[in-house]
Amino acid sequence: MINLITNKEDIQKMRIVGKISARVLEFIHPYIQPGISTEEIDNICHDYITKNMRAFPACLNYHGFPKSICTSINDVICHGIPNKYDILKDKDIINVDVAVFKDGFYSDTSKMFFVGKPNKNSEFLCKVAQLSLYLAIKLIKPGLRLRSIGKTIQEFVEKNHFSVVKEYCGHGIGRSLHEDPPILHYDTDDKGIKLKKGMIFTIEPMVNSGSSKSKLMKDGWTVKTIDESLSAQYEHTVLVTEDGCEVLTLREEESFLQEL
Repeated sequence: MINLITNKEDIQKMRIVGKISARVLEFIHPYIQPGISTEEIDNICHDYITKNMRAFPACLNYHGFPKSICTSINDVICHGIPNKYDILKDKDIINVDVAVFKDGFYSDTSKMFFVGKPNKNSEFLCKVAQLSLYLAIKLIKPGLRLRSIGKTIQEFVEKNHFSVVKEYCGHGIGRSLHEDPPILHYDTDDKGIKLKKGMIFTIEPMVNSGSSKSKLMKDGWTVKTIDESLSAQYEHTVLVTEDGCEVLTLREEESFLQEL
C-alpha cells in the first residue's frame, strides 16, 4: 500500500525532519578530513541530531544497526558501519547517509564527500551519480510513470560508462522509514504505478565505476562492489506536489534545485 501525505500539518512535519537531515550533512562537512575515524564522524552527527536538533537518529538500532549514521568509503556501496579503525585518508571518497526521526515522521538523505583532494576519476564518478539524481528529480510530477525515474538514471549513468547497482533501491518514507513503493534506479516493470500528489519517497542512485554487482560482508550490513571498484551515492527525500516536486532534504548548496 502506498501512503499519501496530503495533510498540511503532516507535510510541514516532513519539511522539518527533512531539513534536519540536510543540516546534519552541512554540519559534518568541515570534519571530513584525513585522519578522522568514521566513529568520530558518527559521534559528531549523533550529538548534533540529538542535542542540537532534538531529534532521533533513525539508523540507530534499526533492525540491529549499531550506529547513528552510515559511512561508506571508496568501494563500499552502502550501509558501512562507523568504527574506530576506518581512518579517512587523502583522496578517499565517503558517503555519509543520515536518517532522522522527529514528531512521528522520518527523512533520509546522503551525499558524497571528498577527503583532501580527489583524483579526477573519483570526482567524475561522484558528479555523474549526483547529476543522475538531479535528472530524476527534475522529472517528478503527478502522472509520471514510476519506471521513468530508473530509466532516466540508468541511461545517464551508462552513457557515462558507469553502472547502476540493482540490488538496492529508494523507498517510500513518512511515518515509517521504509514504505512502498520501491524506487528502482534502472528501467524495469513498475506494475503500472504512476506518481500522485502526496507521495513521498527517496531517490538514491548507487553508481559503480566498474561492475554493478555487489557483495554483502560478514557484518551483515556493509555492501561492497564485487570487483573493488569505487562507488558513489546521493540521496534525497522528495514530495510529489500538484505540478512537480519539493526536495525535503535540500541543502543550502543546492538552492538551484528549487528552480527545476
